Amino acid sequence: MPKGSKRSIPAGKDLPRCMRGRSKLLDSLERLANIRLIALDIDGTLTDGQVVYSVEGSVQRYSVHDGQGLVWLRRLAGVQQAWISGRAGSPARRRAKELKVECLRLGVGPKGPVLRSVQEELGIGPEQTLSMGDDLPDLALADGSALFVAPRNARGEVRQRADFVTKANGGAGAVREVCEWLLYAKGFWPPAPGQNPEGSAGSSPAHEEGAAG
Repeated sequence: MPKGSKRSIPAGKDLPRCMRGRSKLLDSLERLANIRLIALDIDGTLTDGQVVYSVEGSVQRYSVHDGQGLVWLRRLAGVQQAWISGRAGSPARRRAKELKVECLRLGVGPKGPVLRSVQEELGIGPEQTLSMGDDLPDLALADGSALFVAPRNARGEVRQRADFVTKANGGAGAVREVCEWLLYAKGFWPPAPGQNPEGSAGSSPAHEEGAAG
């Protein structure tokens, strides 16, 4: 089956653990199956929101589980990915390069217009976009998306606006949960053992030379 081909929506077999007992999420399988673009905030969503500065620069921590989920999402389901952040720095660039994320927007202003430009570039509309963020500037992503997701430890205002809130915190498996939702809805869960491993989805922190913008 060609990458990204839509399969019939599963009826409960092999349900990911993070979806169990979540009736609203299960009622949204068709909407999840329609998603072709996932737009992610970085700080607080892909990371735990902390930046550690040292004489060598700064360090951010990324979850290997999130990375593997994003690899499966790209390779198996053909879902496009965009990372959008108000900060600029080499750790995000390094991590995005490892995971082959082509739409990387760093050091940008209001995120709504940035998301619209990405959608225009890819030819994907809001109705096929899922976005995720943890802080108030990320609410602009919600306005341009069919579904908006917040990590468990997001700001209260963001959780209130979100269609769904993950069980995990940002930088600690929250993005992986969303990947599993999408893979399941599209009929690609669970991946076969050993299927599409990403060796560089690695665990080492990303180091930044110089201060972030």
